[in-house]
Amino acid sequence: MPKITINDMEIEVEQGTSVLQAAEQLGIEIPRFCYHDKLSVPANCRMCLVEIEGGPPKPVASCAMACGDGMIVHTDSDVVKDARKGVMEMMLINHPLDCPVCDQGGECDLQDQAVSYGFDRSRYYEDKREVEDNDYGPLIGTVMTRCIHCTRCIRFAEEIAGTPVLGQFNRGENAKVGTFVGGLIDTELSGNLIDVCPVGALTSKPYAFKARSWELTKTETIDVNDALGCNIRVDSRGREVMRILPRLNEDINEEWIDDRARFSCDGLAKGRIDRPYIRDEDSGKLREASWDEAISCISRKLRGVKGDAIAALAGDLVDVEAMVAMKDLLASLGSPNMDCRTDGSVFSAENRASYLFNSGIAGIDEADAILLVGVDPRHEATMINARIRKNWLEKGIPVSLIGEPVDLTYPYEHVGTSPKDLEMLVKQYAGKLDAKKPMMIVGANVFTRPDSLAVHALLHKACEDLGIVKDGWNGFNILHGAASRVGGLDVGFLPQNGGKDFADIIAATKEGSIEVLFLLGADEFNAHVNVGWKSFVVYQGHHGDHGAQRADVVLPSCAYTEKDGIYVNTEGRPQLARRAVSSVGEAKEDWAIIRKLSEHVGASPLPYNSQLELRSRIQKEWPIFKKMDEIIPAKWAKYSVKGKPAKDAFALPVQNYYLNNPICRASKTMEECSKAFTRQKELEDSA
Repeated sequence: MPKITINDMEIEVEQGTSVLQAAEQLGIEIPRFCYHDKLSVPANCRMCLVEIEGGPPKPVASCAMACGDGMIVHTDSDVVKDARKGVMEMMLINHPLDCPVCDQGGECDLQDQAVSYGFDRSRYYEDKREVEDNDYGPLIGTVMTRCIHCTRCIRFAEEIAGTPVLGQFNRGENAKVGTFVGGLIDTELSGNLIDVCPVGALTSKPYAFKARSWELTKTETIDVNDALGCNIRVDSRGREVMRILPRLNEDINEEWIDDRARFSCDGLAKGRIDRPYIRDEDSGKLREASWDEAISCISRKLRGVKGDAIAALAGDLVDVEAMVAMKDLLASLGSPNMDCRTDGSVFSAENRASYLFNSGIAGIDEADAILLVGVDPRHEATMINARIRKNWLEKGIPVSLIGEPVDLTYPYEHVGTSPKDLEMLVKQYAGKLDAKKPMMIVGANVFTRPDSLAVHALLHKACEDLGIVKDGWNGFNILHGAASRVGGLDVGFLPQNGGKDFADIIAATKEGSIEVLFLLGADEFNAHVNVGWKSFVVYQGHHGDHGAQRADVVLPSCAYTEKDGIYVNTEGRPQLARRAVSSVGEAKEDWAIIRKLSEHVGASPLPYNSQLELRSRIQKEWPIFKKMDEIIPAKWAKYSVKGKPAKDAFALPVQNYYLNNPICRASKTMEECSKAFTRQKELEDSA
C-alpha cells in the first residue's frame, strides 16, 4: 500500500486510490466539477489541479492521478492557486451572469468555487456565446448557456440510469450537450441529473422560481412510493412541501431517488380530504360534517353488529402504528377479518424469511448471478434495478428472467415465462450452478395468481436446490411494491383465526355478510366498483381517491409528510418517517383517529394515549421494532404448503409507473409525465 504526503501530512492508502481521494481522507478540500465519486473519471474540468514534487513540470489533475509510494503533493501552493484561478476564468468566459434568477443559486458549486478559488474581477469584455435550450420533458428544465461541459449528466445517464441518450457534440466554441436524436430523457432516474449538475444548466421544471434553498425547512424522512424506503429530505416552506431530494444511505438508495419519489410532492396539496364527510341518505352525496357527528354516525352503524360482520383493509401507504391500532380495535370488536394485501396476493406469512428481501438491497452488490421471476425491477423498484445494473457493469454477472420480457437497462437471458420453466431450470442446474452467491428476486404480483401458495412452495424448493439459500447466504428475495406491506405482515394485519382475507371480504360485502368495512387508506383497488353496496364503508385517508368515492363516512388523515410513523421496507428494515409540515384542515394522524373511535365503538378505549405509548406496545410484542434502521435476519424454514403450480405464465401488474398511488394520481407533474412518456413510447413503437 503506497504512502503519500499531502500538505506535510502522511497517509497510507489502498493501491489505485487517487490523490483527490487520499486528500479527502485527510480532510483536505480539493475543488472539482467533473469528478463524482459514483461516476467514472473524465478529468476534463481541470479544477482539481495539484502540484507534485519531482513530478510533471505543471500541475496535474488529482482525480486521475493515482497515488504513488513516496509521492509529495501540495494542494495550496502558489502554482496551484494560480492554475485554479486560470481554470475558473476559463469556466466563466461564457457563463451568463444570471445568478439572481438561477434556481441553482445558493447551492451552486460554480458560485462557491468562484468565490473560494477564482479572481475577484473579470478580464473579459467580449460577448458571451449563447446555446439553444433543449426540451427534455416535463421534469428537467434547461439553460444550456450555463453548461460548463463537465459531462456529469452524460456519464450518469449512461452508467447509472442505463439510458445513454445524452452526449457532447462539436468542439471548442461550438461544444454543447444534448440528446442524439431529440426526444425526451426517458428514464425513471432523470431527476438525479439535476443533483449531479454542478451549475444551473439542468434544473427542476416543477420547482422553477418557487423558492430559495435558505428559505426552506429541511426534514430527513423516507419515501413511501414503493417498498424500498429510500431516504429522502423534504424541503418545505410553511405548510407546503416545495421539493424532495435524496439523502445518502449506501444500504438502500445510495444518493439517488427515482422520479416518482422526487416529483410527486405537488400531489400532497391537491385533492386532499380536509374534513369529515357523511353520505346523505336522501341525496346519496357526501356532505360536510364535524368529527363528533362522523364518529357518532359510525358508532350507530356498529351498534348491534357482530364481530364477524366487521372487516378492515389497510392500503399501501399506511404506517405500522395505524395498522396496529386498527388491529387492536377490531380485536375489541371481536372481528378476525382484516388484510393488508389489497392487491389480492396470497402467500404464507408464518416464516418471516418467506416474504422478505433476505439478502438486503446492498446484498445485490455481492451477488454473482441473479434470477428475476415475474418482476420488472425498472418500474417496480427503480433503485433495485440501478443496483443490478451497477453489479452487471462492475462484474459482468449473468442475469436471467422468467416471466414477461421487459425493457431493462442491462442485458439478460430470457429463459421462460411460467413455473414450468422454473422447474426445468432447477432440473438443469441443481447442484451445478457455478455461483457462490446466487440471488432470486421475485415480483409481488407472482402471488396474486390462484396457485400462489403452490408457486411459493416451488420458489422455496428452487432456492434450496440451486444453492440460492445456504449457510451464510440467503438470496431468496421478494420485491414488494407497497410501503406498508412488510410492516403489515410483521404485525399480523392478516386474517386471524377463521377470518376473511381480501378476496373474501370483498365478496362478503356484495352478499351482505360484511356489514361494516373500514378502508384504512385503501386506494389500490376500485372500491366504488368492487365493494358491495350492502355494506357500510368507513374510509380513512388523505386523498379523495378510490376509497373515498365509495365511502359512507370519510375521515381525513395525514399524509406521510405530515406525521411521524414507522414503515418497514421490503428487506425488513424498520425506518421512521418524520413530520415535515402541518396537517391539512381538520386531518388527524391515523392512529389517533382509531384511538378516538375506540372510545365510542369498542368495549373499552385502546390502552394508549400517545404515539410513544403505542410504540412501546408495538416493541413489546414485536422485538424487530426495538431498533430503527437495523435488519434482524430471518431464519430460513421449510415450506409446508403442497400443490402443483398451473401452467399460466407469470404476469406483471398492470399499472402506470407515474400514477400508482393517490398522491401520484393527484400530482399534475406525474400526470404530465404519464402523458409525455406514453406519447413518446407510442411514437417509438410506430417508428
